[in-house]
Amino acid sequence: MYTVRRLAAGELRDSAGPLAELLVDTVGSGSSLGFLAPLDAAEAAGWWRALAPDVAAGRLLVWAAHHDADHRIAGTVQLRPATPANGRHRAEVAKLMVHRADRGRGLAGRLLTALESAAVEHGIRTLVLDTETGSPAERLYAAAGWTRVGTVPDYATDPSGTPHATTVFYKALPAEPAAGADVRPGRDKL
Repeated sequence: MYTVRRLAAGELRDSAGPLAELLVDTVGSGSSLGFLAPLDAAEAAGWWRALAPDVAAGRLLVWAAHHDADHRIAGTVQLRPATPANGRHRAEVAKLMVHRADRGRGLAGRLLTALESAAVEHGIRTLVLDTETGSPAERLYAAAGWTRVGTVPDYATDPSGTPHATTVFYKALPAEPAAGADVRPGRDKL
């Protein structure tokens, strides 16, 4: 079982090492997420720590899934709300990662569910994301009710530097939280 919780800025800084291990594992398994392989753990930890000011300011929301048995971080996802006055109803989903040892257990879907519930609570009605075309992530988003917009050829590279097409998705969310939803930080027990 896993516990999914939204991280405060201090928790993000304190978790930079374990989050770096997850990022290194994810890049090492073929998902670039904006990084090239091999990814140095110290560089990855520094990248996580650098996100703390955005988390503190509410410009970025980050969830971590902890494995209940050993408390390690098994997955994470980010939500970046739009800042323009005419776009505060939308946000970008980024950096969905699940450690190789935890894949195939529904954890990515659980992270997305926690993120989507919190997005609704924050008045966000439209989510967007992009992912490598043909990847397992593309199939995950389609199965989770996301709508495929199209592809952009050679948009990003894989960890080895080879360009690949990217698929863009969006998801329309309900205007109100589901009855009984509790999306406060630390309340997403799954």
